[in-house]
Amino acid sequence: MTIRKGTEALPLFEQYPQLGEKLPHVSLGEFPTPVQKLERLGAQLGIGQLYIKRDDLSGRFYGGNKPRKLEFILGDAIRSGVREVMTFGGAGSNHSLATAIYAQQLGLKSISMLIPQPNARYVRDNLLMSHYCRAELHSCGVESESVRNMALVYLATLYHLIRRRLKSGRFPHLVPPGGSSALGVIGYVNAAFELRQQIANGEMPEPKYIYVACGTMGTAAGLLLGLRAAKLNSRVVSVRVTSDKFVNPRGMAKLTNRTGSLLHSLDGSFPSFRFSAADADIRHTYFGRRYALFTKEAMEAVSLMRKCEGIKLDGTYTGKAVAALIDDAKNGTLRGKSILFWNTLNSRNLPKAVSDLDYRDLPRCFHRYFQEEVQPLDRDADR
Repeated sequence: MTIRKGTEALPLFEQYPQLGEKLPHVSLGEFPTPVQKLERLGAQLGIGQLYIKRDDLSGRFYGGNKPRKLEFILGDAIRSGVREVMTFGGAGSNHSLATAIYAQQLGLKSISMLIPQPNARYVRDNLLMSHYCRAELHSCGVESESVRNMALVYLATLYHLIRRRLKSGRFPHLVPPGGSSALGVIGYVNAAFELRQQIANGEMPEPKYIYVACGTMGTAAGLLLGLRAAKLNSRVVSVRVTSDKFVNPRGMAKLTNRTGSLLHSLDGSFPSFRFSAADADIRHTYFGRRYALFTKEAMEAVSLMRKCEGIKLDGTYTGKAVAALIDDAKNGTLRGKSILFWNTLNSRNLPKAVSDLDYRDLPRCFHRYFQEEVQPLDRDADR
């Protein structure tokens, strides 16, 4: 893989060529991702104009919302000359897995600092795939989103940073949870310009609302900024799937403004906006009791999408976003409007060789995910 230069392909770079010259970027994904009309699900919900943005197909090897962010983040890592990247997430983190996959393809070693979480079948798959990609896996903290637990995670991270520095002479390049730095967010600013092209090409009408799962705010913040810069009037409906310590209106405005300031500093023709907490439409009622714990409403949405459209969702992220969409459809607020669900879950199959791996080759702290039952709503769900 090579780092893209100039104005190659990206709609954002076509609009603002100086950004293409100044921003680090490496080609990882397959874009544009398709827009598809959800005919059967729309008929079931009484929404005549219901669409999906298929970011689940964003990468040949692994899709979802991570490749768009990693194109900029790993591009920056390569430009800085590092050989290792370190990132963070739950034990079954899709982001940590995506980082491991694409870092390996770029010749970088990936280190994942993973926090315990409720067990699910996808946790097992992601741990095995990360091991397959030669990621270095560490368990840190406890199964909690408390301030005390964050302190434990920071201490474990500091220990491993110093350890890597002593071993290799350099610190790893830090990749924030979910890839939600200002650089990572730019991937979804570009996605909004990509959507504008698809609307202009007649692939769908301009949506009134865009529903998206929101875990570290990067995807939603990028769309919020990108839609305004692209002069689209669509409203982003962010469905919170993590603690409100990590997803909240003030944090969303701060991340959006930081990204906008970066883009404006690199190319003065990129418009300067100021977002406030009032610009963030965050739905809090679909989170459930804690992170990665499935909810009945989410699993009903997973089942309905599968039966109507044959598209895979999950109980931690995308099922909760579609549950919010379903409720809004039931109360009539979406009638007569064009609606877009932005699918942020990977739908690419993992290599067959992964299923043949022995979980006992993983660090011992992760064995429990293979030895203990998965949570009830995952155990009872159809595969």
